This record gives sequence, structure tokens and C-alpha cells, in this order.
Amino acid sequence: MRVAVRPTRRRLIKMLSATGLLGTAGYAGFGPGRANAYYQGPVSDHFDGTLFHNPGGTQPGGPHRILQIYFMEKWEKWPAKVESPFLDKPPSEVTGQRARIAFVGHASWLIQAGGVNILVDPQWSDRASPFARFGPTRCCAPGIRFEDLPKIHAILVTHNHYDHLDLATLARLWARDKPRIITPLGNDVIMREGILDLAATTVDWGDRTELDNGIVVHTEPTHHWSARGARDRRHALWASFVIETPAGRIYAVGDSGLGDGGTFRHVGTRHPGIRMALLPIGAYEPRWFMKHQHMNPDDAVKAFQICGAEMALGHHWGTFQLTTEARDAPPLALAEALAQKGIAADRFRAVQPGQIIEI
Repeated sequence: MRVAVRPTRRRLIKMLSATGLLGTAGYAGFGPGRANAYYQGPVSDHFDGTLFHNPGGTQPGGPHRILQIYFMEKWEKWPAKVESPFLDKPPSEVTGQRARIAFVGHASWLIQAGGVNILVDPQWSDRASPFARFGPTRCCAPGIRFEDLPKIHAILVTHNHYDHLDLATLARLWARDKPRIITPLGNDVIMREGILDLAATTVDWGDRTELDNGIVVHTEPTHHWSARGARDRRHALWASFVIETPAGRIYAVGDSGLGDGGTFRHVGTRHPGIRMALLPIGAYEPRWFMKHQHMNPDDAVKAFQICGAEMALGHHWGTFQLTTEARDAPPLALAEALAQKGIAADRFRAVQPGQIIEI
């Protein structure tokens, strides 16, 4: 029988950060608010005129569910610091029929192809939180030093939770490179509130955005939600991206629940022959609360099969403790899920910061 353990204030903030009621999604996101703070636009199958939603899916739970985690769940202890065995120093560009994918940490990636350098959900801050002294703390350094980054031409931001939309990192990149920033509807307002001269391209599910040298970014649905403050739940859209490169299609998923598998089925049908899927495998416990917003490794393997990708890399683990599972639980569970389904381990790897893969 599980013993109820009341977490410390710091741990409570970590948990609220992960679930979107503090930290990574705002400091007290207990309701949707009466008017949309970021976006006004036409009604669609995923926007009712005020709030975005997952068509046919599950919306985030309320604060009473958070109290259950606070009083009833046991949090596994993470190490304060972990060193990755890898540290990447990327080239200035990658050309030809190749793509180079470097894992920075958590949900951050550097993708280089066709002479274009793309960052996905860049996060170089020490905390994934709106607070300087509270919230999830980075336990593993970025796999690329910020000063070693090549010129960044484009940034893709999947949604506005603090572990994915990091204004401090965006400000540094904007000041240095003025990259093209692509993000789902409404998130540009948040960015400009923190970076006054920033320009961003906002996209809806199904949009196609052309970069240089034939690189194309497709914005696709994902089963998640958004919030940063007390009254802005689901005021901005969330998404995944499929990037067309000379080496093939790369499917970048920031956060997602599996749901009924429909979003992954949709992407696999719309973009057949995906070479590489970047799939989240961490921040998934307790399942009674997290399953609708974060996949566990078994769900991620199912998503891998459904979308039809040739290979996959597992991320969103081992950098910030957002939920109750142990730090090393995701890669162990991934190995077990692959073995149970008879999938070779080298087709879906849990990567560490600084690790690179070329296709």
C-alpha cells in the first residue's frame, strides 16, 4: 500500500509546474478566464471562439485533482546534478542529403539540414518556471553550450508551458541572430510581452511554412493544452511540427498524450515515410492524472507504430523533475515496451543531452 507523503513547498511547485497550474504553465492556472488573452479568430474544429481544445479528446483537469497528488502521491528523489557523457559542438551548417539532429536536453533540439539551422523548444535556463527561486531546476546541463550554437535561422515553439517556451532563451537568440520564429496561434503575444521587438510567424494546425533551401515546416495537431498564468488556460494553441528536409521528414512532438492515437494516425497519413520521430517519453506519473497530457514510454511506442516512422528518439526526460517517477524510469520503461512489442532497441532510443544522430 502506498504511503501518503506530503511534499515540501518546493516539490509542490514542481508538481504544479508539470501539470500546468504553476511553473511550466503558469502560477495558478485554475480556470480558462472569460475572454481570450492572446488570440481572436474564426471558430474551427479546435477553437470555439474563446478557447482551443482537443477535438474528441480530453481537456485538462481542475485543481481538486492537483490536491489529490499533493496529499496522496509519493515523489521519487532525483539527483541534484547529473553529467551527460556527451557534449556537442555543432558545425556551422549541414548540407547535402543529410540531416544532423542534436539533443540539447528536455524537449530542446538542434536540427541542421539544407544549410538551415533550426531549434525546437529552446531552453537554456536553469529553471522551467516563472519564478527565479522556485520551480523545477535543471539537473543536467544543456548538451550544447549556448556560445557553441551556430547561427540559428529558425525556431519552432510547440506551446507555451514554461519548459517549452522559455522567454529568457528566446531573448538571447533573438538578440544574437534574429531568427524566424514559428509558433501556434496566440503564443506570439506572450513572446512580445517579454521581448518587445520580437517578430513571430503564427500558425494553425494544417499550415505549411517555407524556410530557405527547400526546408518546409508543417504544423500538425497534438493532444495537449496550454497556460502560463492564472486565467489563460487554452487561450493559445499547441502543436507538433513535421519538417521536410533533404534527408526526409522529421516529426517533432513537444508534449502530447496518446489519446485514441488519432493525431499520430493523421500525421502518418498526411506525411508518409517519416524518417525520424522525436517523441516525449517522460513526465508521465501518476497515470490517473497525466495520461491525457503526457505519454508514458508504452504510449510513445504505440505512437511510433501508429505514425509509421522509421526511427524515433525519446526526449522530455532526465532534465527537469516535473512529475513523480524516478529520473531513470523512462529509458528503462522504453526498453521494456520495445521488447514486449518485438521492436529493435536501436529503432527507438532514449537520448541524453549532447547526443547526435545523423540521417
